[in-house]
Amino acid sequence: MKKEDKSAIIEQLKGQLQEFPHFYLTDIEGLNAQRTSELRRACFNKEVKLLMVKNTLLAKALESDEKFAGLAECLKGNTALMLSQTGNAPAKLIKEFTEKDKKNKDAKPILKAAFVEESVYVGRENLEFLSSIKSKNELIADLVALLQSPAKNVVSALQSGGNTLHGVLQTLSEREG
Repeated sequence: MKKEDKSAIIEQLKGQLQEFPHFYLTDIEGLNAQRTSELRRACFNKEVKLLMVKNTLLAKALESDEKFAGLAECLKGNTALMLSQTGNAPAKLIKEFTEKDKKNKDAKPILKAAFVEESVYVGRENLEFLSSIKSKNELIADLVALLQSPAKNVVSALQSGGNTLHGVLQTLSEREG
């Protein structure tokens, strides 16, 4: 590969890393064609971009920003890059995908490292934690639900109070008659 081609790929990778705030480094070596197609389809459905990258070129792209420090050491063997706008989407995808192959303890993809919410996570033991992190939209939904709860209680109390008041007035009117 020519030096100009390598430089262009490195610049393209830098652009991808800046465009997507979260990314995962995974190992998908050994997946057959059917499982690879299933993984690509799952990534597409979850809005996760899956790229096969050359370790040396990705290492050069990662060097461009000190917040990615520590990730270059994880670039051994085959590496697939999973890019996402949602921090937990790739982790959930990996977890769901590997749970289908429960008999194989080394089911692929294997998490090598991740850059999520401005933090670096190294090692497959972080997969459970990363999949449980709530996304920005999930946190906003929780906050809206919490804010709506007191208002719902007030409306409910007013409605039940109105029914009670109506019942009392109806009972009094029946007594007078």
